[in-house]
Amino acid sequence: MKKIKCQKGFTLIEMMVVLLIISVLILIAIPNVTKHSATIDEKGCEAYIKMVQGQVEAYRIDMKDVPTLSDLTDNDYLNDGEISCPNGDQIQIDATTGLVSVTEDVAG
Repeated sequence: MKKIKCQKGFTLIEMMVVLLIISVLILIAIPNVTKHSATIDEKGCEAYIKMVQGQVEAYRIDMKDVPTLSDLTDNDYLNDGEISCPNGDQIQIDATTGLVSVTEDVAG
């Protein structure tokens, strides 16, 4: 007589328990990720302003003048289309001091 080997696997109940646990973990994780997206955009804008400030200083050393955003793009200190923060906020360069900042929205 041949022995029949018992095939082992997951039962339907075990699979459903695993899916329930995964679903609960996803429900916990998604709100935390969306909550922090504004903070991430803010930090990205701060980092971008510091990078542009470095390019302004490099331009000032090379050209002995305070640049505008168009000066930076025309002379390849910034790429075309990279004149705003990743979150869409517009930046400006003070014509006298050369400090880079976010443009204040007067209407908002």
